Amino acid sequence: MLFSVFENVLNAHAVTPRQIVLAFSGGVDSRVMLDLLSTYRDIHPQHRYLILHVHHGLSENADEWMEKCHQWSTDAGFDFRGLKVQFEKQGESLEKQAREARYSAISLNVEPEALVLTAQHSDDQAETFLLALKRGSGPAGLAAMPQIRGLAQAQLLRPLLAVSRQDIEIYANDQGLAWVEDESNLDCRFDRNFIRQVWLPKVRERWPGFVKAVNRTSMLCAEQEALIDELLEEHDARIELPDGGLSISALQTYSSRMQVALLRRWLKKVMGQSVSQVQLKEILHSVVDAACDANPEMRLGEWMLRRFQNALYCLSKMNDVTDEQRVLALNCVTDLPDNLGTLLMTESRTVHGLSLRAPRSEESVTVKFNPEGVYAHPLGRQGKRKLKKLFQEYGVPSWMRRRTPLIYFGDQLAGVADLFVCVGFEGQECELVWHKTH
Repeated sequence: MLFSVFENVLNAHAVTPRQIVLAFSGGVDSRVMLDLLSTYRDIHPQHRYLILHVHHGLSENADEWMEKCHQWSTDAGFDFRGLKVQFEKQGESLEKQAREARYSAISLNVEPEALVLTAQHSDDQAETFLLALKRGSGPAGLAAMPQIRGLAQAQLLRPLLAVSRQDIEIYANDQGLAWVEDESNLDCRFDRNFIRQVWLPKVRERWPGFVKAVNRTSMLCAEQEALIDELLEEHDARIELPDGGLSISALQTYSSRMQVALLRRWLKKVMGQSVSQVQLKEILHSVVDAACDANPEMRLGEWMLRRFQNALYCLSKMNDVTDEQRVLALNCVTDLPDNLGTLLMTESRTVHGLSLRAPRSEESVTVKFNPEGVYAHPLGRQGKRKLKKLFQEYGVPSWMRRRTPLIYFGDQLAGVADLFVCVGFEGQECELVWHKTH
């Protein structure tokens, strides 16, 4: 029965050949998954299989666990890769840091479109629901873990989410499997362990069907969230701007409830995570409803929420690129620093870029970012002006004024990406295209 559940879920998401990766901790749940995957591979050899084990360095037994995982994977005929991760191990939740480090390591070591399998089951789902309930989460939080979600360029799939811990342990014992026991799972200082070890056993004594009921409620919350998303999707085009921002004036045409729902949806799309009700109220009060001439800021973890020209922007952490330089070669894509995208100066014609003359043989082409003390004479305008003033006139947000590519032919400013070409550098031989990363 367990294998049929596992196979049916995988078949639904592995219609064509793709890489299938097991995130293998060595605990009983993932140990059972390794056994199930071995049988699945024998029936479905068209896929590419890989076992990944993440070594967090949190236990003195971590080296031994990795060796055992390697041995079990090799015995089953799989390719194995052990990944060691490092993180601060202080400040915010240790569980959260370990989880984020684990997922980051996995996403960097799999193929695009890979299917990454993790071993969460229905008891894990109930624990996640109860943790969300403790935090006062709404339907989105109570929907707990989806069966499948994105993981960078891959997908994360939980094939056993409808299976109980008891069924998994029965299978492991019937098959005579060995597994590792993580001593930290017994530490009831962690909320999840307290629910698992202390709270749920007592609840099951009184209400044997409690976990099934919780999972049913979680599924209903997920269905409601999916319906809300479907209904809200048609409003995205009205409030979202081409540069990734959100139009405050468009948002304020909606009722207060719709504003909260649309703002929450936009933030989740940008950040990949939900924000609390308290944070949403603070954003609406201090940022969205701020005076028209104000430029308020609000930090959300690693993100910064900023307002500029009646629009809202959610920005990831930015490093200083003021002193960065790049050489720009004709017809070659140039990677820009700090996730600013790519720049291409091409002889081909599109409708997306700036038209320039070709650089002369003695003119090297470079990209710089420091506007300090620079004057420019945009084509079609009278005289030179400070670049700082021009950025204001062209509506460049303050945080982008030292991050916008400045194109130099030799030691002369030839143009500013996406804004203008300077007098003396106009022409039709080349086109400059900035592909931004929002």
